[in-house]
Amino acid sequence: MTSHAPETTTDYREAAAADTPQRRRPPSTVDPMAALDEAEVLEIERELVRLPEVEIARLVTDNTGLLVEVHIVANSAKHPKQVVRDVQSVALASFGLEVDRRIVSVVQLDGGFADVAAADPQAAERVTIESVSAEITGLRCLVKVGLGRGGVAAIGYAEGSVATSARFRLVAAATVDALRQLEPVAECVDIDAAQIVRAGNLDVAVVTAVFVTLPSEQVVAGSAVVTAHDESGAVVRAVLDATNRKLVRLARET
Repeated sequence: MTSHAPETTTDYREAAAADTPQRRRPPSTVDPMAALDEAEVLEIERELVRLPEVEIARLVTDNTGLLVEVHIVANSAKHPKQVVRDVQSVALASFGLEVDRRIVSVVQLDGGFADVAAADPQAAERVTIESVSAEITGLRCLVKVGLGRGGVAAIGYAEGSVATSARFRLVAAATVDALRQLEPVAECVDIDAAQIVRAGNLDVAVVTAVFVTLPSEQVVAGSAVVTAHDESGAVVRAVLDATNRKLVRLARET
């Protein structure tokens, strides 16, 4: 009778794992596949806004804590693809977090007057927002918007109902009133509608305005992301976004 040596079984997966170098992550980092808690999300957002081109960063996780969306509001200093790469680099280098570029969305704010001035220094200086306030008396609301340009300040007024549906239109109308003081051609501008809408994980002010240049009328639109819960400020910026370029062209023609 032939005796057989006892069989030995090799687990090739374990052997391969033993021969494969383990990926090293920077100390105090987040596991790329681990669930993120609220504190980690806030820490990553704070780090992302340190990038010069990033103004707002919001991370969205699913109900298990896995990262599913990254929303970035940036200036126009870099191409959106480069902004995405910068976000990925910061997340990986600082936290060991691998971010799929497909879940990153980038919104770039328009420079408005600044863009026109860069192309033609004589065209116009950028309009800045100085103040936004509202005074409520009974059922009436008086909105004041202060704008400035080239050292000249202007305050616009609009009065109407305290109804929530009317509030944003009053802010937009007061903004146009201030613009008319800074740029006389803005006399042809009127507000059609102003509201706050939800876009993904962000609130965005959207304004439509009408330029009346007889015998025709032209409707333009502008938008601005709501930051720091300042809805009125976003409405003012949306008005400027809608009207800046058109006002510069009209001023040149007069």
